[in-house]
Amino acid sequence: MNDPIAYAVAGYALVAAFHAGWLLWRDEPFTNGLFYVIAVLELLLVALVIGGSVALARTDRDVDGVLFVSYLVTTLVIPPAAVIWGIAEKSRWGTGVVVVAMLTVAVLMIRVLGIWQGAYV
Repeated sequence: MNDPIAYAVAGYALVAAFHAGWLLWRDEPFTNGLFYVIAVLELLLVALVIGGSVALARTDRDVDGVLFVSYLVTTLVIPPAAVIWGIAEKSRWGTGVVVVAMLTVAVLMIRVLGIWQGAYV
C-alpha cells in the first residue's frame, strides 16, 4: 500500500464532499456531475482494493489482513449507497447524505493507511 495513493484517494473523496457540499449549500438536488465525480472515486477505490489485496499478499509486515480488507471493502460500498440515497431523496438532504458519505470515505482511507502501517489504535 502506497502512502501517496491513499492520501490522493482521500483527497479526491474530500473534493467529492466539497462538490456535494456546494450543491447542498445552493439547495440543489443530486446532479449528474456529482454522479460522475463519485463514479471516478468508485473506480479509484476498486483499484485500491485490488492493489491493497495484492500488497497484503506480498508483504511481510504484521498487518491484520481481515481488518485491512474489511476497511477496504467498506470504503468500496459507501459511495454506491450514497448515490442511491442521494438520487432517491429528492430534497437537498439527499445531497447532504453524500457529503457525509464522502467525508467518511476520506477518514476511512486514512484509517486504512494506519492499519497498513501497524497503528491499530
